Amino acid sequence: MDVELNRQDNAPSLKLVVVIVNYRTADLAIDCLASLSVPGTVPDGTRIVAVEGGSGDRSADLIAAAIKKNGWTNAVCLPLEVNGGFAYGNNRGIEYAMANFGRPDYVLLLNPDTIARPGSVTRLVEFMDRKPDAGIAGSRLEHPDGKGQACAFRFPSIANEFESEAKLGPVTRLLGRWRIAPDMPREPSRIDWVSGASLMVRTDVLDQIGTLDEGYFLYYEEVDFCIRAARAGWSCWHVPQSRIIHLVGQSTGVTRHVKPSRRPAYWFESRRRYHLKHHGAVFSVLSDLAWLCGHIAWRIRLLAEGKSSSGPPHLLQDFIRHSGPFRGI
Repeated sequence: MDVELNRQDNAPSLKLVVVIVNYRTADLAIDCLASLSVPGTVPDGTRIVAVEGGSGDRSADLIAAAIKKNGWTNAVCLPLEVNGGFAYGNNRGIEYAMANFGRPDYVLLLNPDTIARPGSVTRLVEFMDRKPDAGIAGSRLEHPDGKGQACAFRFPSIANEFESEAKLGPVTRLLGRWRIAPDMPREPSRIDWVSGASLMVRTDVLDQIGTLDEGYFLYYEEVDFCIRAARAGWSCWHVPQSRIIHLVGQSTGVTRHVKPSRRPAYWFESRRRYHLKHHGAVFSVLSDLAWLCGHIAWRIRLLAEGKSSSGPPHLLQDFIRHSGPFRGI
């Protein structure tokens, strides 16, 4: 859904709006809001919209109460009646901000399971100010101990679909230039797409290509957005000086536990939607086959080494059930 992003001429200038979409993780969202209140973490005048994504619990009341109790006057809680997914919730937050605060220079999409380190968001804004051709920028995501997480990626390809599942040293070296998650340098670097856990977008990009595609319930919506921006001529950057703690999977439950939960059907549907939308049916089928070959190669290696899988349970069966060549079987 595209949104009318024009503000009234008499609206005050606004540098940044932060949108946080919560779903049944009110305690995490409140901790995220608290981290943004540390002086210098966000630019002066920043407005924050905490979207309560139809959780059906007391999340909206808890978040609104925390905002009032702590005096976070730059933040509001926007309760939604339905859980429409990541894109839906963020789009409603962007719409609300545009209608009530004016048109900002930038919008930051921030997961509720994140903690912004002091100065982190301000550094991302400063980078965007210095780089007018940058349409999108993402933070360095890390664990609480400072260890980095994969957060900057290449667009999906048949080669990296195979490599990412095969997990074989020789294959990775051979296909290194296509590896989906390359090693990132310590300085800002151009990349294909960045994680939606901390993704800043220039509002001019929204004007040109629209907001997130609500056809994705969860997953691949940021990949879709970044490829649309790239095709419109905007660059995407990873900015390691902006450091955000990401409590991986806490907002979705998919990777929350030591052993991952079963991968939900909407992951497979989002993956398929992205492939068909941007590359067509032939690419979708070939990507599925590449993934299957890589995954089977990995399982054979585990069997030969006498190891058990640490991945999501029933992943192969679920992939086959939802994939193009086998869909409906």
